[in-house]
Amino acid sequence: MRKAEIDQLLTAMLDSHQNVSDLNITVNRPLQVEASGSLVPVPVQPMIEHLTPFQTEIFALNLVGADRRLCTQLLEQGSCDASYQLQQKARFRVNIFSQRANYSLVLRKLETRIPTMADLNLPVAFSHMPAEKNGLILVTGATGSGKSTSLAALINEINQQKALHIVTLEDPIEFVHPNLCSTVNQRELGTDYDSFASGLRAALRQAPKIILVGEMRDRETVELGLKAAETGHLVLSTLHTVDAGQAIGRIVGMFDQEEEKQVRMRLADTLRWIVSQRLLPRVGGGRIAVHDILRNGARTKESIQMGEAEGKTFYEIQEQGRATYHMQTYDQAISQAYVDGQVTEETAVAYATRKAIVMRAIDRIKQERGEKTTDIENIGLDQDYNRQLKRQ
Repeated sequence: MRKAEIDQLLTAMLDSHQNVSDLNITVNRPLQVEASGSLVPVPVQPMIEHLTPFQTEIFALNLVGADRRLCTQLLEQGSCDASYQLQQKARFRVNIFSQRANYSLVLRKLETRIPTMADLNLPVAFSHMPAEKNGLILVTGATGSGKSTSLAALINEINQQKALHIVTLEDPIEFVHPNLCSTVNQRELGTDYDSFASGLRAALRQAPKIILVGEMRDRETVELGLKAAETGHLVLSTLHTVDAGQAIGRIVGMFDQEEEKQVRMRLADTLRWIVSQRLLPRVGGGRIAVHDILRNGARTKESIQMGEAEGKTFYEIQEQGRATYHMQTYDQAISQAYVDGQVTEETAVAYATRKAIVMRAIDRIKQERGEKTTDIENIGLDQDYNRQLKRQ
C-alpha cells in the first residue's frame, strides 16, 4: 500500500460513522473506529476481514514517514507518538505500539475548530480559572476523556481576554491557537524539544505568563512545574487519575518519602484547581462529560499538608464546597445529569464513585417526581397483612 491508498482507507474509516473519535488498526481484526464510545468495524471494498502483520506494519511506516527519531523510539521502546495530517480533512494524534511482535495503531481525531467553554458546557469553575495569576491547574482523567480539549477551551478563553505570552508544550499539538489578544507559542515534542522536562526548563527562560504542559509524566516534570508555579507562572497540565483528590497522592508518590512533607507544603501553596473528567453515555446517543472539581481553600490546603483524615477527606471538602466554592464530586455531577435527563439510572450508578450515595440521590429524585423507587411489589407478607387490616 502506498500513501495515497493509506489516506483513502483512513478517509473511509473517518466517514463510516458519526461521532468518530478514534481509528483502530490491529492485527487479526478488521479496520475499526470508535464511534460514540463503541468500537465498530468499518466496511471497505475490497473487504478487509483480518488485517495481516504486514498490512499494519505498512500503515505504521507510512504514518511515521522518514522520521528517524520515531523509528528508533518504536524499535527501542516498543511505541511512539506522532501526528498525521490527512490532506485537508483531519489531523490525528497517532500512537504506534508493538504487541505480540506485531504493530497496532490508534489514531485519535483532533478537532480543527477550537471549542469554547460554552460549546463544551464546562462547569462554572472554569470561568474563574482565567483570573488566576499564578499557581498550578490540573485536569485529570482517563485517556480519551477530553482533558486536552478542556485545556484548549481554557487557553482560548484567556487568549480572547488577556494580552499575555503563552507557551504550550504538547505531544503532539492538537489545537492550533491563533494569536488574538495573547501571543501563543506552541511547541511539539520531538520536533521542537526532546522531553517535557527540557521543554519546561527552557520555557522558564522564554518569559511566558502561562505555560501549558501536555502531561506531568515524571518527577522531573512535576518538580519543574512546581518551580514555575512558585516563580509567578500559571502552569496548566494533565494527569491520569480517577478523580481530583487522587491527583494529590499521585504527585506526592513521585517523590521520595523523606521529601513528602516539603512536597505537600509546596503543593498546598501552588495548587489552584484540580478538575477530573469522565465521559458517560448520553441518553439518545453520544457522550456527556461530568466533572469532579477540587479548589484550593483553607480546608483543602490543610488536607494537602497533613493528609486526609476523618471528616477532612477531599470528597467531603468537595461535597460541602459546592455552593460557595464551585466544587463538586463526580457523584453530585452524575446525579445532576440524571435530573436533567442526560443519563439513565443504570449509567449513573455504573459510573458513580460511591454508588450508595448516587442511588439514594436517585431515589430522592424519584420520590419528588412521584415515581416508584423500587420494582418490588405485591410481596406475600404485605398482602396477608393488608387482608388482616381489612378484617379488623
